[in-house]
Amino acid sequence: MIFLTLYIDLVGFSIIFPLAPDLLKHYLALDGAGGALGWFLARLTSVSAALGNTAHLPEVLFGGVISSVFAALQFVFAPLWGALSDRIGRRGVLRFTVLGTAASYLLWAFSGSFWLFLGSRVLAGAFGGNLSVATAAVADVTTREERSRAMGLVGAAFGLGLVTGPLVGAFSAQVNLSGLHPPLAAYGVNPFSMPALISFALALVNLAWINARFHETLPTPARTEARIGTRTEAHTGTRIGMRVEAHIGTRTEAHTGAAGSVRVRNPLRAILSLDNAPVRGVNLVSFIYSLAFVAMETSLVFLGAERFGYTARENGMLMGFLGLCSILTQGMIVRRLYKRLRETTVLACGLVCSMLGFVATGFAASPAMLCAGVALLALGGGLINPSMTGLISLYSSAAEQGRVLGIFRSLGALARAVTPVVAGVVFFTAGARVLYAIAALLAAVAWGLSQRLPQPDKNLPA
Repeated sequence: MIFLTLYIDLVGFSIIFPLAPDLLKHYLALDGAGGALGWFLARLTSVSAALGNTAHLPEVLFGGVISSVFAALQFVFAPLWGALSDRIGRRGVLRFTVLGTAASYLLWAFSGSFWLFLGSRVLAGAFGGNLSVATAAVADVTTREERSRAMGLVGAAFGLGLVTGPLVGAFSAQVNLSGLHPPLAAYGVNPFSMPALISFALALVNLAWINARFHETLPTPARTEARIGTRTEAHTGTRIGMRVEAHIGTRTEAHTGAAGSVRVRNPLRAILSLDNAPVRGVNLVSFIYSLAFVAMETSLVFLGAERFGYTARENGMLMGFLGLCSILTQGMIVRRLYKRLRETTVLACGLVCSMLGFVATGFAASPAMLCAGVALLALGGGLINPSMTGLISLYSSAAEQGRVLGIFRSLGALARAVTPVVAGVVFFTAGARVLYAIAALLAAVAWGLSQRLPQPDKNLPA
């Protein structure tokens, strides 16, 4: 049930990936070079000229900024949705956030201006932080022994959704509703309304699926425990292990006796103030590795085009190959490894594979070497992601799964907020080899930090 929920969510989310260049051209033509969008692009062009590359860098920076807006909203809201689900249950939060995601796609379908489109991405980013809630639901229904294997299926859903979505987006964008029916343009219908409407339909299917089949996974006693923890801290200011507040903005209205309201305050403070040392350690490893992996995701198509003359079709096949290898790793290989190896060992092996993959990809002298590097990166990521998610869950109590997994997802979103622009600048000014050497170094640092992580006790109650 959760696998399908995540898969449908990720398809709708990733449909937009192949459309970024055409989106820029469309809204520039629509809003004009003299508008606010034109002014913004002129600033990006000035920065690109100062960095010595006006051929591709403005477009890369524009795409990076749009991606950063989406990721920054996920960074803020992932801990909020996770903490809220600890207090009131997973099902209600999932229903509300999927409904919000559907609204963002509907706004995109009728975005007759760039600023409406940007508003739709803001909404999508805010409600897209619900992935932490679905991941917490996996932790609710699995034993500690099988937790990491189950997280492998979560990773497979991510990979499958991220492979399917761009393909659906690329093909559906060939249907221009505003071109076929020009009067619809008066209502904001645009050349990208078809992908938006497909995303909207998928979100509605997801909502109906949750309503019909998703049964609450968080027992009422666990929710009661979380609420008591929040209430206690509101009155005494003390820290207890199962509180939900933990500086992420959850507060109980102690003076009125009403149920606490959840507000967004400072996600960075939530991360830095974690009093669980092993969780802090995994978060640090995850963030450093995510910086490297997102840099690869951002630049891989440019590397293929620059070094081997890859077209959009060949780059699409390369990204599909990356996704397929990731699905096979997380859906099959990693589940078998956990029967023999500890999570920390699998994590370390994944980081070593990633180091080798970054080097092989960045210094690839032939398409075959490039594919080998990409396969190593997919294998490494397939071992790393479920290991880190499983460790985060195993290091935490049952009453705080949503909160800690929300913070974990929030850090991944932070990496996606800052890396695309930086990676684009490094790639188009210093070159692919420098960027991938930095990525390999980051993976090496993450490997060193991973050696300090303790082995979780799986004999504790789930």
